[in-house]
Amino acid sequence: MKNQIFLGVSSAGIGAIFAVVGLIVGAVLGFVLYKLFVEKKLGNAKAEATRILEESRQEAKSMRKEALIEAREEQHRMRSETDKEVRERRAEVQRLEQRVASREEAITRKEDTLDRRLSEVENAKQALNVRESEIERKENEVAESHNKMIVELERVSGMSREEAKKVLLDDMLEDAKKDAVAMAKEIESNAKEGAQSKAREIVALAVQRCATDHASEIAVSVVPLPSDEMKGRIIGRVGRNIRSFENATGVDVIIDDTPDVVTISAFDPVRREIGRVALERLMSDGRIHPARIEETVEKVKNEIENQMKDAGEEAAFDVAVYGLHPELVKILGRLKFRTSYGQNVLKHSIEVSHLAGMIAAEIGADVKIAKRAGLLHDIGKAVDHEIEGTHVAIGVELAKKFKESEAVIHAIEAHHGDVEAKTVEAVIVQAADAISGARPGARRESLENYVKRLENIEKIANSFDGVEQSFAIQAGREIRVMVKPEKVDDTKTYFIAKEIAKTLENELEYPGQIKVSVIRELRSVEYAK
Repeated sequence: MKNQIFLGVSSAGIGAIFAVVGLIVGAVLGFVLYKLFVEKKLGNAKAEATRILEESRQEAKSMRKEALIEAREEQHRMRSETDKEVRERRAEVQRLEQRVASREEAITRKEDTLDRRLSEVENAKQALNVRESEIERKENEVAESHNKMIVELERVSGMSREEAKKVLLDDMLEDAKKDAVAMAKEIESNAKEGAQSKAREIVALAVQRCATDHASEIAVSVVPLPSDEMKGRIIGRVGRNIRSFENATGVDVIIDDTPDVVTISAFDPVRREIGRVALERLMSDGRIHPARIEETVEKVKNEIENQMKDAGEEAAFDVAVYGLHPELVKILGRLKFRTSYGQNVLKHSIEVSHLAGMIAAEIGADVKIAKRAGLLHDIGKAVDHEIEGTHVAIGVELAKKFKESEAVIHAIEAHHGDVEAKTVEAVIVQAADAISGARPGARRESLENYVKRLENIEKIANSFDGVEQSFAIQAGREIRVMVKPEKVDDTKTYFIAKEIAKTLENELEYPGQIKVSVIRELRSVEYAK
């Protein structure tokens, strides 16, 4: 049993020893094999490194050779360019040297020519001095002869030199005046031949196409009384009703001057219209006392304001003038209650706008400006009772205030000749205004004003020297002047007509235009014996 156990233990120990030895041998063998593998790998790596190094050396050698070749080529190229530039610079220097040389030669030639010219000028100067001396001597001789001749002429004619000069100048001036008058007449006649017929055609066409109503209007300022009892009610106790009415409306009420009517007087046509309508409503209502008067007048004022606004808008729409300031439209509507020589100013403005637009279209002017200026040309008359100044000046200020164009403002300013018309549209508005105001039935005057105007026209014409008699005809639209033939010749009649027309323009106000005709009678008298 012990031997078996010993043998078993011995066998197990030997097995372990063999296992250990095997492991050691395996490890040594593995190490040897690994070392051989590593040495082989290392050898291969060294061989690869040697190969790569050799290739790198070859490549570096090749690159160095290529770089050297490129450097030599670049050096050769730069040397060629340098040589070329040097050659060009040398050629340029040679050209400059040749140019300088040619300039020097030209300057030398010019100097020679200048010296020659100076010599010629000096010779000519000397010859000129000789000629001047000769001319001066001859001038002295001529002056002496001239003086002798003047003395002899003065002795023969019996007039001094100054007297003869004055007579000669007077004759020349008279001849020049006659020639100027004849030329002016010829030019005026030639211009009128074509202009008058064309102007008549344009004006006639415009008037024919303009279909606005031009009948004269009479401003209503009286209200009929239904009874005498109503008169007392209007006056009121101790006159309180009539005072309240006048204070509320700003008008003067006259009752006792005319039977069965109440006269309303006011410079402002709008106030007069408010007073008329308010009084009619009060009489229709029958309740007349201060409170009722104030209430009625206030309502009528609002209605009249709306009427004026509507009238202004309707007028602008009628003539196709758009873009007016709202306040300017309201002021334009006030012209509905304004008259001039009995002509309604709003209708007159509409008519002028239509006429101006038609004339502008015929002659190729700006139709919009002409129509706008025609509509607004009398805008100042709407407030001329409230603002100081002429209606032209007031109209210009209103147009400037509401940003109208310079062309429209100038046409308003020039439509009565206060300033010279500088645009075609301004002249057109002048003509349209004259056409509208001068046509038959458009305006009316009182007999007293009419007679006074005729007397003033004749008085101005008679004030000129040489005028024998004058007659205002055709309702003051023409003045015929008879001159004394022994004092006024044919030439002077032309100047007298011009001066009379200018004086009438400066001193009188009249609608339309006045034709001045100066007549010189030629009388031949002979006696048979």
